[in-house]
Amino acid sequence: MKPPPFEYFVPETVEESLDLLERWDGDGKVLAGGQSLLPLLNFRMVRPGALIDINGLSQLSYLNQTNGTISIGAGTRHADVLASNEVSQMCPLLSEALLYLGHPAIRNRGTLGGSIVHADPSAELVIVSAALDAEMVLSNSQGHRTLRANEFFVTYLTTAMEDAELLMEVRFPTMGPRMGWSFQEVNRRHGDFGVAAVAAVLTLDANNRCKDVRVSVGGVGATAIRAYAVEEAINDFEPSEASFAEAAQLVKGEIDPSTDIHASAEYRSDITAALTKRALLTAAKRAAAR
Repeated sequence: MKPPPFEYFVPETVEESLDLLERWDGDGKVLAGGQSLLPLLNFRMVRPGALIDINGLSQLSYLNQTNGTISIGAGTRHADVLASNEVSQMCPLLSEALLYLGHPAIRNRGTLGGSIVHADPSAELVIVSAALDAEMVLSNSQGHRTLRANEFFVTYLTTAMEDAELLMEVRFPTMGPRMGWSFQEVNRRHGDFGVAAVAAVLTLDANNRCKDVRVSVGGVGATAIRAYAVEEAINDFEPSEASFAEAAQLVKGEIDPSTDIHASAEYRSDITAALTKRALLTAAKRAAAR
C-alpha cells in the first residue's frame, strides 16, 4: 500500500521543528527512524497533513551521565545506545532489553524517542521506562516540562504529549552497588514484539533483604504495567525461589491479557508469572554479585 499524500519538511534546528509542529496544530507527524510511523502511513492508519523529518538533528542524538542519571537524546539510534559501554555499565537493564528489540537493521534506524512515543505496550523500551520510572523531557515553542513514565504513558499507543510537543530526551536512573536487574521476554521469533515481557530491578541491603523492588510487565494490557503487588510481596524479604514463585503469581491479578492469533489470554497470564519469577531470581543473583 501507499501512504496518503502529505507535505514534507526537513527542519535544520529543534526550534524550527517546534515551530512547524505548532503551525500544523496536531496535523503534523514527526519522522525519526520511521520504524513505527511508516507502516502506519502505508496502511493509512494515520493521515497527517505534514511529515516533519528530524533525522538530521544532531542536537537530539547524545548520551550524558550526571548525578545518578543517564540522559539520552530522543533521536539517538537504538544501535548507538546498545553499543554504549556507559549504558551497559550504569543502566544494564536498558542494554539487556535492547537485545530483544527488532533486528540490526531496525536498531540501526529506529530511535529511542520514537519507540517510546509510539507507546506500544509490548515495546521493550516502554517496559524498561515503566520499571525505572524514567523521565521524559518534552518541549514546545513556549518551554519545557518533564513527565515520569507513569504520567507519560496513558493507554494503547497513547501518551500525554500535546500536539505541538517534541520529546527531547529520556532520563534513566543509573544502577548502584548491590542492585540487580533482568529483562525476560517470550516471542514467536527473535526480534518480534513479545507475547509477554517482564523487567525487574531490586537492591539487596546489608541484611540481604530485597529493597526498592520494581517490576513492570508488557504485552498484557493497554500499556506497560507496574506489578505493585509483586513488589510489595517481596520487599524487605530475603530472596528465595519459593518466595519469588509465590509473589510472581500475584502478577496475574494486575494484568489484563487478551487473546489473539499469537497467544491466548490464559497463556499470556501463565507465561507472565513464569517470566516474573525468572526475572526476580536473575535480578537477585546479579545483585548479590555486585
